This record gives sequence, structure tokens and C-alpha cells, in this order.
Amino acid sequence: MSGRPLRDTARDGLKIVVVGGFGVGKTTLVGSVSEIRPLSTEEVMTQAGVGIDDREGVRTKTTTTVAFDFGRITLDDEMVLYLFGAPGQERFWFLWDRLFAGTLGAVVLVDTRRLADSWYAIDRLEHHGLPFVVARNNFDEPTHSLEQVRAALSLNPDVPLLDCDARKRESSRDVLVALVRHLHSLSHALEPTP
Repeated sequence: MSGRPLRDTARDGLKIVVVGGFGVGKTTLVGSVSEIRPLSTEEVMTQAGVGIDDREGVRTKTTTTVAFDFGRITLDDEMVLYLFGAPGQERFWFLWDRLFAGTLGAVVLVDTRRLADSWYAIDRLEHHGLPFVVARNNFDEPTHSLEQVRAALSLNPDVPLLDCDARKRESSRDVLVALVRHLHSLSHALEPTP
């Protein structure tokens, strides 16, 4: 992270949202790839969430995002990519529709230990007509193949599905590159044929 200020020449801001279930690694992905120290609304989990937040598979998690995470990547002198990580718990899902406003596309981060937590994210993106890629965040050695994950999530064959480790900058970058390539291919598919 350079921590450098936004360039005076920056003219265009592009927005991508990272969504997924509780504890899947959204804050980690935004933090690993952002060129600035990310804005994070991580708060210590309290007794108020007991019985409300499902911590199965993430028992060691002690903090949670309560609004959103924010990071930035300068693409060139005029173009900047803004990353927004959405909160994963159901009680904060009302924020998602606002975060989707003006978004080019999204990354759905999934954890195969809690795959069902991804369905809401995919449903909301499809409802809004937002293009997305799905990234399996590998905390440990994967126990399911990507084909099994695709089938379990009922993903359309044209939705890119890839592996990542949100803790690693290069891996997180590769997920964003996959999303940009997907957006590019979708834009070309919409062009009229001569």
C-alpha cells in the first residue's frame, strides 16, 4: 500500500462491490489489494449478535463489518477503481441495494464450508442485473472441485468461477482482472453486428 493521495488528474471513478456471506473474506480481499489503507467498519462482535449471526464455520472470528469496507486502486492517470466490501450478516443486507448503485459489477466471494451463505448474494446481483464473477476463497485445501461448487450454486455456465486466496494481493488482483475481462466480454456481446 502506497498511501498516496488521489491524483489531481483522476477523472473517472469505477465501482466494484465485493459481496458474500459472513466471514468469507471480503474485508481481507479489499485490504489485500487496495493501494491505500482501506476504510474498514470492522467492529468487535458482541453478545448482541449471539443467536442472530450464524458463526458456524467461523467460530474464531471476533470482528465483523457493520457498514462497508472501502479501498482504491489507481488504474492510470485518469481512472480509479473503487472497491466496496459489503457486510455479510443478514441483518445488514438492507445496505446492499445502496452499495449496488452505480456499480459496474461484483465479486461474490464464497467459502465452501458455508456455501449456502452465497445464495443471497447471487440472487441479489441477478435481481439487479449486475454482472459478477464468483471466487472460491481458499482458507484451507479445497474439499470440493470448482465444478461441484458451480453445480451447488446453480451458476450459469457463462459466470466465471475461479479460485483465490483473499490474503494474497496477487490472487485478489487476479479476481478483479477476471471480473474486468467478464465485463469486457459482456460489453462486446451487446455490440450490434455489422
